[in-house]
Parts: sequence; structure tokens; C-alpha cells
Amino acid sequence: MKTRLRLPVFFLVAGGMGFVLGTLQEKQPRIVLAQGAAPQTPGDGKLRIIVFGAHPDDPEYRSAGVAMKWAQQGHHVKLVATTNGDIGHWDIAGGPLALRRKKEVAEVARRLGVVNEVLDIHDGELEPTLENRRAVTRLIKQWNADIVITNRPNDYHPDHRYTSVLVQDSAYMVTVPFITPEVPPLKKNPVFLYSSDRFQKPNPFKPDIAISIDDVMEPTLDALLVMESQIHEGGANGYRGLYPTDPAGRQKRRDEVRASLARRYAAEADRYRELLVKYEGEKGRIAKYAQAYEICEYGRQPTQAELKQMFPF
Repeated sequence: MKTRLRLPVFFLVAGGMGFVLGTLQEKQPRIVLAQGAAPQTPGDGKLRIIVFGAHPDDPEYRSAGVAMKWAQQGHHVKLVATTNGDIGHWDIAGGPLALRRKKEVAEVARRLGVVNEVLDIHDGELEPTLENRRAVTRLIKQWNADIVITNRPNDYHPDHRYTSVLVQDSAYMVTVPFITPEVPPLKKNPVFLYSSDRFQKPNPFKPDIAISIDDVMEPTLDALLVMESQIHEGGANGYRGLYPTDPAGRQKRRDEVRASLARRYAAEADRYRELLVKYEGEKGRIAKYAQAYEICEYGRQPTQAELKQMFPF
């Protein structure tokens, strides 16, 4: 009887020790790069920028021109959509739409010379949960970001608002070791920026820097026009016939959309002319197209000299 009792006790103890050792091993930090992340090269002297938008088209609209300018200088840029966009069309939805939009923005990223990622969260269902905060914090830490860009939190769309809230909530947490401990904390807090908008309440957009994008305007428009489901077909608010099937009708629609996008960036240049001149001198005075950004007060606060280094154009 004693022999039979000792064997189970031995195996129980050994099994318990194995469980404890395994648990301790599992708690050791493990570096995991995000999907599509470029190898981290903190010593290459290049900036690392990550841009968040709610849907697979938002980060592209808000930063495509400046992203291409950064990429042309060898800086590392990543565009992230916090939802998969699976209800953003008037005719199709679900998995087929999510896959289509993911493919579209992957091609946009390729043309811009950047990388991108689309999170698998349902369109229209993003919430500022702890799980999502950790996901955003993890992405910023994995990218070893110097600059983080998102939209402001006062916005008509709940996914837009909560994307901004999640990024804001990560502004300090990215420096904290034991949140998402599998990824090392950032040694310094990034500069967090808001992209421009026209919302006035509770407070209007107040730009701190404006950048001309004339030199990349045409390839930027070429890249954005790849997002046919949103731009040509109208996304969730489109309708049958908006993007005709005949070649002549399609070309007319493409020309209209291209001109509309160009007007959007031209309006930015006119609206923020003083800032363009401040940062770019005579070049800013004659610029036709621009993108502008506001510094979020939650991240690192750059000096004017640092801003010029972050936008070295």
C-alpha cells in the first residue's frame, strides 16, 4: 500500500513543479512584432510613425501625402485601421467586404511605400475597452513609435471617436513596463498628433504644423483611388449606378472623385497658409495642397525645432 501511495504523490509533486515552472516561463516577456511590422532598427536614425484610423481608408485619407514624403526619405510609416470595415458598403457586407477593403488598403500602402494593418474588429462595434486599449498600446510599443497620429475625439462616427480615445488612453501607457509586458516599454513618450477636421464643438481643430504635399500629390491621388469600394462606389452611402459599368462612365466618375480629393487637400493649403509659410517659407506661400496636424497635450510636447525635425521636408 505504501508503495502504491508514494507513486501518485511523486507524480503529483512532479506535475505540480512542472506546472509552476511552465507558468514562470510563460510570464517571461516575449517580443512579438505586429503583423506587417518592419524590423525595428532604432539605430538607423530614421523616424518611426504610426497612423491610426477607424476604418480601412481613414488613415490613408488623413496622412497619405505626408506618409509618402516620410517614406521617400527612408522613414518608417505604418497605417492601422482599428476595424475591418465589414459594413461600410451599400450592397455587400461581412467577410467579403472586409477582405476586399483589406486588399484595397494593402495596395495603397504598397504604392505609398509604407506598411499597414487592419484589426479584426467589426465595423461600427469598436468600444474603448481594456482589451482594445492594450491592443493599441501594444501596436505603438511594437512599432517603437516616435510619432503617433489619429483623429480628434469629437467626431460624428462612434468608431472614429473611440479610435481617438483608445490612442489617447495609450499616450502614457506606452512607457509603462507592466501593461502588455510581452513588449518592452518605449524609452521616451512619442509625440501624439491629431489630423485636421472641421468640427467646431466642443472645440475646433487648432493646427500646430502644416506640410505642403504638392510634390507627391499625383501619386498620392493614384494610390487613394485604389479604394474603389469607398471612393468610387460610395461606401455605406453609395447606390447602384454611382460607379457605372461602361468604360466612359467609369472614367468620368474617377475624374470626379480625383478632383474632389484634390479640392480637399487644396482647401487645407488655403486654410492653413500662415503655418505653411512659417515652416516652409516661400514654398509654403505657393503650395497648392497640404495636410495639417495638431499636437495632443497627452504625449511628449515637442519644441518648434523638434517639429521641423519630425517633418523634415
